[in-house]
Amino acid sequence: MEPQVSPERISIEVHLPEDGGDSLASDARSGFARELKELPPKYFYDERGSRLFEQITALPEYYPTRAERSILDSQGAEIVAAAGCPATLIELGSGSAAKTRSLLDAMDDAGCLRTYAPVDISEEITRETAGRLVAEYPGLEVHGVVCDFEAHLERISVAAPRLIAFLGGTIGNFYPQSRRAFLARIAALLGPEDRLLLGTDLVKETARLEAAYNDSAGVTAEFNKNVLSVLNRELGADFDARRFEHHAFYDTERAWIDIRLRSLARQSVSLSEIGMTIELAEGEEIRTEISCKFTRPRLEQICAGSGLELTDWFTDAAGDFALSLARAA
Repeated sequence: MEPQVSPERISIEVHLPEDGGDSLASDARSGFARELKELPPKYFYDERGSRLFEQITALPEYYPTRAERSILDSQGAEIVAAAGCPATLIELGSGSAAKTRSLLDAMDDAGCLRTYAPVDISEEITRETAGRLVAEYPGLEVHGVVCDFEAHLERISVAAPRLIAFLGGTIGNFYPQSRRAFLARIAALLGPEDRLLLGTDLVKETARLEAAYNDSAGVTAEFNKNVLSVLNRELGADFDARRFEHHAFYDTERAWIDIRLRSLARQSVSLSEIGMTIELAEGEEIRTEISCKFTRPRLEQICAGSGLELTDWFTDAAGDFALSLARAA
């Protein structure tokens, strides 16, 4: 028998524009006009892209998801205690909340769990997740916020004390200036008892880093090329994925993985919905993502420059990945 779900324990706010394609159109216009053409990585995640990423997380070369989950599973209780046993868990980019169940369990065991606030761009996934969680955790209230959290961060309002979780190493997808501004906005939201839990991939040997983004099965290449299908569908583009190859390398100077699509031939691509045509030379590249890697001293410096103070540090046994707690400075 299915558990009974209490609808009164679920509330969902939606803060999305009616035409979600506007931001893609704007980002395509500006990104393709640059000397090094680029697109933000958030456009990877249509239905197919999300499925491909789930496959990536299970690949032997891709360690970050396993490493982060191991920290949550083995040190969840310590994290919750160090965060002051918060009543509310806010998760930015929550998806199905698969990883955060360890935190929810730890908060529940400690007797402090009252509210979970998933923040995600997908209303369908947010509602499905809310329904499952209120069935699994008696007394839990779920206040979902459907939005682009980069644009609508300040609309997330739930009772303190709060733990804001930004996991998966997603902070590494931000350029330094944007990262500083985003963390400063989070710092401004934190009350005295609130904490930020931040997931970061750590600097390690180049070979391991590059292998994680160039898997032998070619799933990451398919994931990267899938953004071209998104552009074809949403903006009337005529990209041919067969005329591009996946290229990912570690930039040691900037300490980030640089992910690109390289044109295999000279070609002209039309984006009919926005009246734009782009010319690509053979070998020319489109940057689709960066993934910054961190050390503890560097992250402490980044936090300090954003109005945060790093207070606690948790890593997996191999030291591949870190979860850190920070408070408003």
